[in-house]
This record gives sequence, C-alpha cells and structure tokens, in this order.
Amino acid sequence: MTGTLPFVADLRLIDHHCHGLVSTALERTVFEEMLTEADTVSWLGTTLFDSLIGLAVRRWCSPILDLEPHTPADEYLARRAELGASEVNRRFLQATGTSDFLVDSGFRPDKLTGSAELARLAGARAHDIVRLEKVAEDVVWAGTSGMGFAAAFTAELEKRTVNAVGVKSIAAYRVGLELSGERPTPADVAIAAGNWLADVDAGAPIRLANEVLHRFLIWTGIDLGLPVQFHVGYGDSDVELHRCNPLLLTGLLRATRASRVPILLLHNYPYHREAGYLAQVFEHVFVDVGLATHNVGYRAPALIAETLELAPFGKFLFSTDAFGLGELYHLGTLLFRRGLSDFLRTGLDADEFSVADAEHISRLIGTENAQRVYRLDGQ
Repeated sequence: MTGTLPFVADLRLIDHHCHGLVSTALERTVFEEMLTEADTVSWLGTTLFDSLIGLAVRRWCSPILDLEPHTPADEYLARRAELGASEVNRRFLQATGTSDFLVDSGFRPDKLTGSAELARLAGARAHDIVRLEKVAEDVVWAGTSGMGFAAAFTAELEKRTVNAVGVKSIAAYRVGLELSGERPTPADVAIAAGNWLADVDAGAPIRLANEVLHRFLIWTGIDLGLPVQFHVGYGDSDVELHRCNPLLLTGLLRATRASRVPILLLHNYPYHREAGYLAQVFEHVFVDVGLATHNVGYRAPALIAETLELAPFGKFLFSTDAFGLGELYHLGTLLFRRGLSDFLRTGLDADEFSVADAEHISRLIGTENAQRVYRLDGQ
C-alpha cells in the first residue's frame, strides 16, 4: 500500500456509524478482546496481536502515543496505561480528521462514553442514532401490554428521535435478515408482543427476537422519515453469518423503496459485493465497509475496491464502527483513507478518470453522501 493521495489525506470525514469509548484502564486481555468481535483471546495462549489488526495497532497507533512504529505489544500497552484512557482517546479521535460522528449508543450505554463526551474529546460534532431494539426493550421493561405495545413503542421512539438523525436495526443478530416486505398489521403486532411479554413473564430475558416485531420497528422508523441503518454481515459470535447476507433483505427493500427513506447497509463483509449490487439496483440503498476496514489491516484497499465494483460512488459512505477503543477510530480512518487512495490512484494510473473525478469521488464518499442522506447540511 503506497502513501495517501494529498486530497484524500486532507479530506474532512463524516463517520456515519460508530459507538462510544471505554474511559477506564484496560488489562491486556480485555484490550485484545475489544480489538475485534472475538469473545475471548486467552484460550490456548493465542493473541490478537498475531493478526492483521494487531500488526496494524503496533504499526499505525504507536506513533500517536509517541512510540516508534512496530513497538512490541507489551511496551505499547504500558505506554497506553501511562497516558490514561482520556488522553489516549483524545489523541486518537483528534488524529482522525473527522468533523461529525453519528453515534449508536444503544449497546452497553452504561459502559461507554455518550455522544456528547465523544464530541468533546474529538473537538467535533456528534449526532445520535437510535437503536430500535433498545427502545422496544425499554418499553417492555417499563411495563406495557400486548395490545398497548405498538402505541407505547411509537410514542417512545418519537420522543427519543427528536434530535436524532437516524435509527438502527439489529434484526441480523436476533432473527436474521430474511424479513418479509409486508408491513405487520396491528393484530399481528399485538399477538407477537403478547407472546413476547408472556415469555418475559415466564422468566425469559427482555431480548427482542421476533420477526414480526422487528419488521414493525423498522416500519415505524420509516414512518418517521428517518434513515434506517441495518447491521449486515460480520459481527460477534451471536451472529449466524449465513443469515446476515444483505440479499435476504431484497423483499423488504422492494417494499420500502416507495417511501424514499434511505436504507444504510452497515459493515457487509464478507457480503460487501452483494451489498454493492443492492446499492446499484435500489435507489434508496447505501453501503459502507465499517468494522471490516480496520480488521483486515493492510488488505483494506482490496475490500474497498471490491465494494466499489458495483456500488455507485454516491451510494458509498465512510464509517469506522469503532467501539470502545480509540485505536479503532484511528485505524478505521487511516486504513480507509489509504484504501480509498489506493483505489483512486490505480484508476488515475490507468487513465480511467481524471484528478478532478478522483477528488469528486473522495468528497462524495468521505463527506457529501452522509451530509445528503442524514440531512446534516448547515449543521
């Protein structure tokens, strides 16, 4: 991977999908577990520093902490502890060149910084993305009935999205992405909610995993006119990856296209080519490769190039999907810039497009697509 083109290196970015940061000290095992979607790294003496993302941390994050590139893991972690979590997070966030962060704080909100604190550390703006399932589960926790669930959820979602720029579905984690395109009827929702509440009353955890209710949540978000993000593909061991292919959403995408509400397919690896196809054929579908970008390390250019084989440049957005560690913001941004630069340089060298074209493409992907989709202009 060669150096970054100047107009990509200086590009202002909007990170359209990310999470909060851990603000406490971390032991090595916990740090490694947060580097990827792994549940544990201690089994049989393995280490995630022996992976592409581990090598990327030592190569690209060390200088941000005043260390030489390729600093050994133990020295890196000692320096991290010496600086403290707040200073580490501040350095990595401010190194990204990001102007706006769109933050999903619906997972472990009690353990991570919120959007306001993230914005303060970064010296940037932050905007909220509301996780649909978290709202539904909070409604059930607060107390409702099967018949009253739909109205209670709708009212609570309207309240929580007053200042939000989008909503997010994690149906992929709970039921997979083979969602019917049919809008659930009020009777369907009441029956499904009643069954869920009966399970909770019998001792089951308050964890939504019902295809009808997931569809109801999604349609409620669409009715509010807010962009809807979907987790797609790669995730932790809760995901059944074969059920997370975005092609399974085809029926729902057909049913929602008339709404003209943007659908954002997040992550997508290893289905990034399928996601690129959907972005080409459905006018309201947009894609990214967040989360995967930093995990594949120096292979990021291949990932970005494969996604852009079909995805129109106006349908591809930048995100890190950074979670917990400031390093993931830095790596997600740096490796994306380098990967996009490599893609554009290859086209320039082959005289496939002009420098003006390359600059335009980089602005679309880095900033302008997110501004348009989430209506951030003027903020």
